[in-house]
Amino acid sequence: MTRPIRFAINGFGRIGRAIARQWMAMPKPRQFELVAVNDIAPIETCAYLLEFDSVYGPAQGDISQMGTNLWISGEQVRFSQETTLDRVDLRDVDVVFESTGKAIDRDFAAAGLRAGAQKVLISGPSAVADITVVEGANANLLANQKIVSNASCTTNALAPLIKALDQAFGVQSGHMTTIHCYTGSQPTIDAPRGPALERNRAAALSMVPTTTSATQLMDQILPDMKGRVTGCAVRVPTASVSAVDLTCVLEKRPKVEDVHGHLRDYAPQIIGWTDRPLVSSDLKARSESLVIAEPQTSVMAGGLTRVFGWYDNEWGFSARMFDVAQRMISDQA
Repeated sequence: MTRPIRFAINGFGRIGRAIARQWMAMPKPRQFELVAVNDIAPIETCAYLLEFDSVYGPAQGDISQMGTNLWISGEQVRFSQETTLDRVDLRDVDVVFESTGKAIDRDFAAAGLRAGAQKVLISGPSAVADITVVEGANANLLANQKIVSNASCTTNALAPLIKALDQAFGVQSGHMTTIHCYTGSQPTIDAPRGPALERNRAAALSMVPTTTSATQLMDQILPDMKGRVTGCAVRVPTASVSAVDLTCVLEKRPKVEDVHGHLRDYAPQIIGWTDRPLVSSDLKARSESLVIAEPQTSVMAGGLTRVFGWYDNEWGFSARMFDVAQRMISDQA
């Protein structure tokens, strides 16, 4: 495609705004053009939250609003405040970044198509998508599907790691713990939030053991691995950056340097690297899906192997949204 890919954002929450900020930071001429934003919040609120962010700091670029338009780094972006996206004219849009977190039924997910957009990319797990893909794992399966799910942030971190290890050494079995920062799904004070009682506790005051959707999504992304990798989560009282702690039994018996060598070469844009003794705040705004912490890798007797990696669960995931969208439109062209 010779022109920029035209995209709209539906849902201007944490992921929607991270996507907009990454678009702002793209070198010009940009490969993407942000055409429209839709959110139920007022335009003044959306502009303010894009400009000032408690995790990432002030935006690098001018942001304002005039009438029903946002002005972002000198670019005019249409703004609408509709609860149903099919009330918005999106006939000039190639792909909708569906970031509301509500695309759990086909009618809602397809609203962008009815509005005139060519395709929809969902920023989270969705059983109603035509396909769920993860860069570095199964994105080669994209063809001309209309509604695509980008899985979850943890799945984007785990699936390429598992595929890389299985490709080189054979993964017999494994268990992953994601040490995950708190999110908007958790309350700031103890309050009812659903049947998982521990998830009703104040997010910033305790470590909360819970489940992760990555376990089920892994079976979709890498069906050959079905039943071989389990997982759980511990939500921790930090606002940004999470980690994957994977322990697995490998068929081959690699040395630590063998594991490092293969992971370094696998997909540098997807699996990053650090050999420094970093902490979570040092990984903020890293665009890789996973950043391997080299000092943490170990290989024990019998092929038992531990790999630890960081991931900015908002920023890295948002970067993959652009990668998958580019594949979707390239396949269409």
